Amino acid sequence: MKYMLIIAEEEGLRAQWSEDQQQTDMQKWFSYTNDLRESGALVHGEALHETSTATTVRVANGDTLTTDGPFAETKEVINGFYLVDVDDLDAAIAWAAKIPTLGAVEVRPV
Repeated sequence: MKYMLIIAEEEGLRAQWSEDQQQTDMQKWFSYTNDLRESGALVHGEALHETSTATTVRVANGDTLTTDGPFAETKEVINGFYLVDVDDLDAAIAWAAKIPTLGAVEVRPV
């Protein structure tokens, strides 16, 4: 079964870190992605650009309305995802728990 592992963190948090801290953090992400790929569970994954690049689209009464920025104003924003194909929710949760995020991971069936 496929599950989306949706990663939400406080935007810009890592920008305050030293270059060494950022490099170490990126190695954790690369390692996690490699482990996921080698297990055969990885379908796809991407990091998202900053929310300042987002456009929210709404249609009301046939009119398309666009707003710069994300859907909601929150401290944590969606900054990436992994799509995995695993046996069950427990396996998806186990992979989500290994993501080196500083925020939360929402696990949702696809």
